[in-house]
Amino acid sequence: MAENIAREGRRASTILKTLSNEDRTEALQLIYDALKANKDEILKANKLDLEDAEKNNLSNTLVGRLNLAKGDKFDSMVQGVLDVAHLPDPIGKTTLATKIDDGLELTRVTCPVGVLLVIFESRPEVIANIASLALKSGNAAILKGGKESTHSFKAIASVINQALSKSKIPANGIQLVTTREEINELLSQDKYIDLVIPRGGNDLVRFVQNNTKIAVLGHADGICSIYLRADAKPEMAKRVIVDSKTNYAVGCNAVETLLVDQAALSDKAAFIAAITGLLEKEVTLKVTPEIRLAIGDELLSKYPSLIVPATEQDFYTEFLEFTIAIKAVSNLEDAIVHINEHGSHHTDCIITEDKDVAEKFLKGIDSASVYWNASTRFADGFRYGFGTEVGISTGKIHVRGPVGLEGLTTFQYNIRGHGQIAADYVGAGGSKHFKHESIDI
Repeated sequence: MAENIAREGRRASTILKTLSNEDRTEALQLIYDALKANKDEILKANKLDLEDAEKNNLSNTLVGRLNLAKGDKFDSMVQGVLDVAHLPDPIGKTTLATKIDDGLELTRVTCPVGVLLVIFESRPEVIANIASLALKSGNAAILKGGKESTHSFKAIASVINQALSKSKIPANGIQLVTTREEINELLSQDKYIDLVIPRGGNDLVRFVQNNTKIAVLGHADGICSIYLRADAKPEMAKRVIVDSKTNYAVGCNAVETLLVDQAALSDKAAFIAAITGLLEKEVTLKVTPEIRLAIGDELLSKYPSLIVPATEQDFYTEFLEFTIAIKAVSNLEDAIVHINEHGSHHTDCIITEDKDVAEKFLKGIDSASVYWNASTRFADGFRYGFGTEVGISTGKIHVRGPVGLEGLTTFQYNIRGHGQIAADYVGAGGSKHFKHESIDI
């Protein structure tokens, strides 16, 4: 069964990559219109998942990711499809051109990766995100949602499949699987599947990485840190830190650790502003003894249950809730060392008015995204202008950070000639020399 799914995905991908950008864009417009028209039905299915989650006592983190009716999540999901549709075509771009000899030209051209296997937990909106990115970039996709989002997954999948039946997208361009057994078998289909993208918690990512020979794109944790300097503007520090923690605490780009420069515990304006802002939002602060001392009696007495001792493990923890670990560091170098050793190389930030210090931080932090005076919550494909994202990659090969259309493409080399053969040239027995002249793209 799994081999058939993978093989059909491969066959579909060979057709998909030959379709025009207009054909692929038209398919996304159809998906957008269908999702918008079926909002009530999809949210009704999502409500069933939420009811099941409550019965099964799922964590607040999972429920938060599952809820499509929360805020503007559904509308953002649908808008993301349209945003991707309007992005420039990522396929067929020439990134290098060389005149090897008269009448013999080499080009490097972007092309689809091929067949994607995307496994995700909780977040039902991922199906629309991935489907739109895959189709726009000419890839076939096999999608598997978590059991906790079964009703939502089926409803969205049905709408997408109906929409695609009116397009030129080949059958099985987007396939949906529902059982864990199929996933285990699909992970062995390295003959047909080119890239696996796990979207979920640490356990899911580790499981995928340990059970497949196929290339894996993703990240296991989102342990993001902010380093606060004494010269930071208090109100800005408060806004950035509070937003990074509370805007969407279950997001992988929410801040989990606050590092405070030792000098900021003496010149405390920015520190107290940030701490007060967090406490006002009812964030639990896990603090070291010197941080507790610097907070002072007034805040300690006002928020006694929200200020608790930190352990060393807290600085390796992705809380995914209104909790943050806070400690002091001696200087910039110590902050960089701490983040590189304790973090997950996702997104980290410095808050300071010193440009030289900030630039050194930006260069020194070994993470996919590094910011100066901006919320870590900006680490997102939509906010980066990618339309939406297939996921976040903390690796260093192929793509890094929020992965949009570009991350779902690779390249191939094309040579266009007039019957030339290698044997005529130096190095293969001949006497002719290559010209190797760059051609303007």
